[in-house]
Amino acid sequence: MPTNIMKITNTRIPLTILGLAASCGLVLAIHTGQARSGTVATVSSKIPGGSSSPQWRWQNPLPQGNNLRGASFVDANTGTVVGENGTIVQTTDGGNSWTIQASGTTQTLWAVSFTDANHGTAVGEAGTIVGTTDEGDHWVTQPSETTFQLRGVSFSDANNGAAVGDSGTILRTTDGGNSWVPQSSGTGNTLFGISFIDTNTATAVGGACGIGGESTIVRTTDGGNTWTTQANPGTVCLFKVSFTDGNTGTAVGDGGVILRTTNGGDSWSPQTSGTTKTLYGVSFTDTNNGTISGFALGGTGIILRTTDGGNNWVEQTNYSLPQGASAFYAVSFTDANTGTIVGDAGIVLQTTDGGTQWNSQPTVTFNYLYGVSFTDSNTGTAVGYENPDGMILRTTDGGNSWVRQNSGIGDPFAGLNFFGVHFVNSNVGTLVGQEGIILRTTDGGNNWVQQTTDTTDWLYAVHFSDENHGTAVGFLEGKILSTTDGGQNWATQTSQATGLLGVYFTDTNTGTVVGNDGVILRTTDGGQSWTPQTSGTTNQLRAVWFADTNTGSVVSDQGTILRTTDGADLG
Repeated sequence: MPTNIMKITNTRIPLTILGLAASCGLVLAIHTGQARSGTVATVSSKIPGGSSSPQWRWQNPLPQGNNLRGASFVDANTGTVVGENGTIVQTTDGGNSWTIQASGTTQTLWAVSFTDANHGTAVGEAGTIVGTTDEGDHWVTQPSETTFQLRGVSFSDANNGAAVGDSGTILRTTDGGNSWVPQSSGTGNTLFGISFIDTNTATAVGGACGIGGESTIVRTTDGGNTWTTQANPGTVCLFKVSFTDGNTGTAVGDGGVILRTTNGGDSWSPQTSGTTKTLYGVSFTDTNNGTISGFALGGTGIILRTTDGGNNWVEQTNYSLPQGASAFYAVSFTDANTGTIVGDAGIVLQTTDGGTQWNSQPTVTFNYLYGVSFTDSNTGTAVGYENPDGMILRTTDGGNSWVRQNSGIGDPFAGLNFFGVHFVNSNVGTLVGQEGIILRTTDGGNNWVQQTTDTTDWLYAVHFSDENHGTAVGFLEGKILSTTDGGQNWATQTSQATGLLGVYFTDTNTGTVVGNDGVILRTTDGGQSWTPQTSGTTNQLRAVWFADTNTGSVVSDQGTILRTTDGADLG
């Protein structure tokens, strides 16, 4: 079986539910940047003028699902977060509502800095710099004259700031980003973070990551005309730094490293973090009160808090997140009590009491969703992974709200993957999953009953032409399962395929299945016999759909789309 299928066992990839305001209902897909109104937090999108095309809107997670990498709040109400695929999201009411803004780029934005509600700059991959002077209503690309990744940015006022990045890159602006001038950092190591205190004084941190690495800290007191390397005890990459005045600052990095200075970096002292996780974000509001965010690869996120300048760091755990995402990448506090943390899959955590309690945006899951089926514009079901009992989500309001349903089965060690689902009406539906799992409901998912099969093939798709006649296919062994009595009995057939991924029937007799190595099999007798058809490709065919007996399409790897108008060979 091709290795690209095995990624489905990785349970730490975020899910997405998107709604299209059209009669076709909903489609499950990975989306790149619009938003959907939620039941708690309101999400809106600012679309470039002149756009009249239908828009996809986020329904889960909220306010959106791209990984978030940077955050900048100027007060308790007003803040902006940025992330992958050019994501920029803003709130002006402390996170009760969010607006997804058009950044003008699809590059990952690693960091953002606002000096007031109107003036902000975000930086990212391939030397990307975008700036706004109107609260994000318009973001304008600024010339960086570099293709290096820019990892950090900090402004002391609307005009004066600097961006840092790969190979020791430092870019300086004194005119609000209209022009950026390179400066000599004195290091070839990547610089990940920077903190400006005033027009002249700034500190940047980074390092050489990996075994035998080093921590890099450089300092300027003349607006970047000269940068001086500061000695420090670190031996790992430093990712972020936060200064509250010219003397007092904290840097964080790999392996739980925290470094502290109270003399402008003339000396740096290690502090005890109590963890070996990667510490990726830090925000101090005064010399005593600070918060750190971080993560462990393949593990959970971490939040650390100090109220005594780092003499003691306490882990905060009063937050609740669904399975599937837990890495925290950035943190921004505006006072000792009010702060925001962002991370994987659009995680947004907020506190108004110094982290005693962290509240998250409404999200039903961050795990994989694989299949979705709607019977009308309002009523639909999505399925995917969850530990222990698999994920089944149901909506009856077009996806404005999703309610989790109980599968009735489970695996407490590894959880369950449900890959395909199909409803023939609002009540009667069937889902399929790993190790031959088939579940059936006749009451809209209030109760799911497991049906008996004689295969352990991982069933990836299922389709019914009516309440009784259905077919499921497996992608590990290429099995085809058929029923004529609503699943009370399933008959298993062995196909010529090494794996099958899609199935579609237009009536009880006529159907098509597709899978590995460009395989297309066709039946006109309800699955008693299957005839191979010529696809013209050896790519893995992932899904199939027919408008009528003759007219159908297949989609595949590498952008392949196949079409038939006579029910015969596709090409």
